[in-house]
Amino acid sequence: MCAMPEQEPGAAPRARPDASMSLLTTVMSNTLDEGYAQAAARRRESGRSELPRSTRAKLWLACGLVLTGVVVTLGAAQAREAAPTVAKEREELLERVDDGTERLDALQARVDDLRADVAARQRNALSDEDAERAELVALLAGASPARGPGVELVIDDARDVGDAASGGPRDDGFAQTGRVRDRDLQRVVNGLWQAGAEAVAVNDQRLTALSAIRAAGDAVLVDNRPLVPPYTLLALGDPETLLDDFDATLAGHYLVTLQDDYDIRVERSTRDELRLPAAPSLTTRSARPLPEPADPEETPDSEEPEEVTAP
Repeated sequence: MCAMPEQEPGAAPRARPDASMSLLTTVMSNTLDEGYAQAAARRRESGRSELPRSTRAKLWLACGLVLTGVVVTLGAAQAREAAPTVAKEREELLERVDDGTERLDALQARVDDLRADVAARQRNALSDEDAERAELVALLAGASPARGPGVELVIDDARDVGDAASGGPRDDGFAQTGRVRDRDLQRVVNGLWQAGAEAVAVNDQRLTALSAIRAAGDAVLVDNRPLVPPYTLLALGDPETLLDDFDATLAGHYLVTLQDDYDIRVERSTRDELRLPAAPSLTTRSARPLPEPADPEETPDSEEPEEVTAP
């Protein structure tokens, strides 16, 4: 019968935790190949130096250093000469942007004045009942400014967007999850409508039934107008019930998820009076003119008016 081999008394030696990673351990501990160290040792023993000793080699080295210095000096000089040109072009572009913004503001003010003039002429041309109905239709359609009590939601990106976690359901590979997306604003706006909002605006852009919230890269567009965070949403309605009704919708739960999981910053408040501008891009697509009656006793309803539809 074979006997079991006897073990030496005492505790058995413990193996190194990285014993199975000997190759990686060697690479990490000896970063320089042994051949380089041996070559350096041989040069030291033979008294050889890495610097050139002959006059010709020294001249070549000096020429190389001079050429390098000339190239670096010329590059620095060109960069210095180009810097004022680039700064001047940047200033010119900024001036052009400022001029275009001023012209756009002036044109928008002109449009608002013309819209107010048209509304006043409509009120004068229509009867009191028709004028009230026209004002109500314009208010609901977003063609006229609106004011009244409501709520204000301010939605902003996370404080440290660059460190936002990736791989979540909102990470599509094009932007950080800590940024407010166009679909986030879409859900919040639809939730406000569902909660009973009478009028909604995002960063002073009035929303209508034809409004679109889209994205171009990381930028959010409302009716093709780029917006920058923070996004301020104004909604007219009963302040006491509008926020509670919004929280009960799926959009309200979605907004809470954005706060908890993605650190999206949200501020909510009620206002006694909010002012929402008119939608700037409304156009009349169809109209029915009322013909003047030839007979004083004839009413306009006796003849079917012709409908005109814009292309």
